[in-house]
This record gives sequence, structure tokens and C-alpha cells, in this order.
Amino acid sequence: MAEIVVAVVGDSISAGSPLWDPDAEIRAAIAAPDERSQWQWWAQRADPRLEFRTSAVYGERTDQIAGRLDLVLPGADVLVVQGGINDVVQRRPVEEAAENLAAMLARGKAEGLALAVADVLPWSNGDERATEDILHLNELIRQRAVDTGATLLRFHDTLVDPAAPSRMREGLSDDGNHPSVAGHRLLGERAFRLDVQL
Repeated sequence: MAEIVVAVVGDSISAGSPLWDPDAEIRAAIAAPDERSQWQWWAQRADPRLEFRTSAVYGERTDQIAGRLDLVLPGADVLVVQGGINDVVQRRPVEEAAENLAAMLARGKAEGLALAVADVLPWSNGDERATEDILHLNELIRQRAVDTGATLLRFHDTLVDPAAPSRMREGLSDDGNHPSVAGHRLLGERAFRLDVQL
């Protein structure tokens, strides 16, 4: 079976917070670490060909995530870019966040990689301004996906509560900021996909 190396750069959503982290030192401080608290774990379980190489750091904005791209690109077949919520939290212009994401996709394209980009999850602990910024940023991300030929990973729609669009559905977040294990499972099994033949 051919192996597909998937390079992932992102923030705490791809790190697996709050129950997991790709950094062993950070993970050692978690009271009861659970590897199932990663969408990548569930995606790999659904497709054993996938080998994920993740560099994701809690709290980072898209400009900071971009600084770690070189850590995961060598030898990869696919680049997955995820980020933007911390730009929203820090009230940074979402247009700049979208451009940072697009620049990472362009870099992956120049390296000949297949591309995917995740949109931003609902932030259950956020306010109306944050919800509006997330929806606007997701519109921009969708356009950047079209522009670069990247697969759009619909993280937002997979977990959103249709009755309360600013929140994740009941049971899909334990802290209002990050997916629960059940939320990560839906992201890995339903939202993640590769629309290319490798």
C-alpha cells in the first residue's frame, strides 16, 4: 500500500488541544493525554495510507504558522493549512489572515504538493464580532481554495450547530474553544478528504 505523507501546519485545532499536543514536552503536562483528540488520528484510522507530519502550536496566528512551514514540507505529498481563529481572537484583520493562508498554499503549490485548507471552526466562547469575522474569513478561505486549486476542508460546517451558528453542536466541544474527541472524529472522518490522485 502506497504511503501518502501529509504535512499539516496549524494552531491548537491541529495540535489536538486540550487533550493532545504533537510536542512531547507539552503533552507531558496534560493530565490525561488522549491521542484520539486529533482529527489526524481519525483520518489516518479511516485511511491507513496516510502518514501525518504535524507542526501545530497553541495560540498561533497565521503569520506565525507560516514561519513553521519548512519544518513539514520536505518529503511531503500533501500540504494541509489550518489556522485563523487566533487572528480573530486577537482582532487582526481577517483579510491579512486569508493572505497568509494563501501564501502558504502558494508555497506548497510551488513545491508540487497537493493542497488542502481548513476553514475556521465556530468559536462557542466568542462574541458576535468574532462570529462575523469567522464567517467573513471563511468566505475568503473558500475563495483562496478556488484560486489555488486546494481542497476545502469544511471544518466549520461539520461541527456548527445549525440552530446557533456561532457555536459547535452539543458534545462536539468540551471547552467551547476546541473540538472534543467526538468533534475531532467528525473532522477526521467527514471533513478531511483528498480530492487528488497521488
